[in-house]
Amino acid sequence: MPTSKEYKDFILEQLNLLEDITCRAMMGEYLLYHNGVLFGGIYDDRLLVKIVPNNEKYGMSKQIPYESAKSMYFVEEVDNKELLKEIVIQTCKGLQNQKRKK
Repeated sequence: MPTSKEYKDFILEQLNLLEDITCRAMMGEYLLYHNGVLFGGIYDDRLLVKIVPNNEKYGMSKQIPYESAKSMYFVEEVDNKELLKEIVIQTCKGLQNQKRKK
């Protein structure tokens, strides 16, 4: 079941505390970027973020965005804009740290 436009718009509204959020459509789903860093996406009306050590502290459950994909963290508390902002920032920091270590 592809993500609805309404849910995508809702998530983008919830992320409005962050500057430079971009969204790209991909096969009925949406990839999300912050300052050019791909941090997650919206899959089947679920907000998922990449798994990095920086975001383990939020206790999110792991889910698979689509068949044969790597697990990602499922962000359940999408109504909490401050928490969403923190999760995105920490996820992007973790992804940038992983990039530097390679």
